[in-house]
Order: sequence, then structure tokens, then C-alpha cells
Amino acid sequence: MLKSQMEQTNRPVGSPISKKVIIAILVLFSPLTVVAVIQHGFLGIFKAAFTNYATIQVFVDLFIASLLILIWMWFDAKKENRAFWPWALLTLAAGSFGPLFYLLFRKR
Repeated sequence: MLKSQMEQTNRPVGSPISKKVIIAILVLFSPLTVVAVIQHGFLGIFKAAFTNYATIQVFVDLFIASLLILIWMWFDAKKENRAFWPWALLTLAAGSFGPLFYLLFRKR
């Protein structure tokens, strides 16, 4: 069964998402981010995130998810002998762009 899965995808089982999918996500997500920053400003996005309990819950949920992703990136960067801090800073400053670019420039 393992062999048939490898033949179908031409990638080892358990390998990261394909670079084409990551590029597609970046191409589709980037304009939304640009429009949000233009309309509300970088800090305005955070201001809007604290307008009521529903938006606070979404913000906290995204914060927890980002923290878990940062922990994964830390261990993966150590394992792959890559720098962690540039990707961590990008994640803290630009959210999902950090992990997406981390995966895009991952060697394997």
C-alpha cells in the first residue's frame, strides 16, 4: 500500500504540501491582506480584532495556532539545520506568511 501511495503522488508519504499549492495559497491570500492593511492599517487589523468577544475568540484561537506552528518550526528548523528566527519574526509580524514562506523555501 505504501508503494502505491508513493507512485500516485510521486512524493514520499508524509512529505510536506507541494510548492504549487503553497504558491497558490500565497497568490490568493496576499491580495486580501493588502486590501485589509490599506483599508484599516496594520494596527487597525488588531484594533478590529478586539471589538467584541467573538472577534477576541478568533484572535486568541489564531494566536494559539500560530504559537503551535512556531513550536513546530523551531523543531523542524533544528532538525533541518536552518535558521529559525527570521521565520519566527516574519510569522509574528505577518501571520501566516511566515509559515507559508518557511514551507516554500524548505529543502525537502
